[in-house]
Amino acid sequence: MVKVPWAVACLLAVLLAAGCSNKRTVKADGVGSAPTVSVASAASWRGAGEAAAPQVKEMPIVEVSAQPTSVPLPVTGPQYKLGPEDQIRVSVWENAQLTLDLVVRPDGKISMPLIQDVMAEGQTAAELATQIQQKLTAFIKEPQVSVIMLQINAPKFYVIGNVVRPGTYPLRGETSVLQALSLAGGFTQFASLRSIKLIRNAGGKQEVRKINYYDVIGVGGEGNYLLKSGDTVVVP
Repeated sequence: MVKVPWAVACLLAVLLAAGCSNKRTVKADGVGSAPTVSVASAASWRGAGEAAAPQVKEMPIVEVSAQPTSVPLPVTGPQYKLGPEDQIRVSVWENAQLTLDLVVRPDGKISMPLIQDVMAEGQTAAELATQIQQKLTAFIKEPQVSVIMLQINAPKFYVIGNVVRPGTYPLRGETSVLQALSLAGGFTQFASLRSIKLIRNAGGKQEVRKINYYDVIGVGGEGNYLLKSGDTVVVP
């Protein structure tokens, strides 16, 4: 009769011991931490047919910096011919009054004291300096003249029609039709890519060249002409 109560007491002791092992620890802020489960014990609870959860790999984030758009270099050099709106500096040695920053007028001329108007359009900087020097010899003994380019504004081309940014663009270097279209922001949704035209004044006559955009970007780049000052690209 004594063995039954003893067995009950042993069972209660086992249950109390199991409850103590699952007791959560309490932090200072009063929040209880979850019981720690080891990897081995967690693995023992998985069924034999269950697959292990796949490991998640962190992919590195690669930042790609935008590359600046290259700008064509100015068409400067000893052979450059002056044109309207070009800015130049005329210097006369030991004469501050004749050292001036000038802009070539729309008629192609510049104005200076003593010699008045001088034709600058179509001349190089060296040729213009020689012309000014010759004119100044009537007023100054052995003048020494130099002409320096400050800013080139004369060479321009035009893009009109169904492009994002139609307008006037400076011709600063070798620029092709494809580059001109890129500078104009590309086409609008209404553009006719097979009917682009390049209009050029050659010898006082208007020359029209038809351009198919798909030929330009194809093998050989047919129609990707280099632009000249005054050219107009029309995108219908």
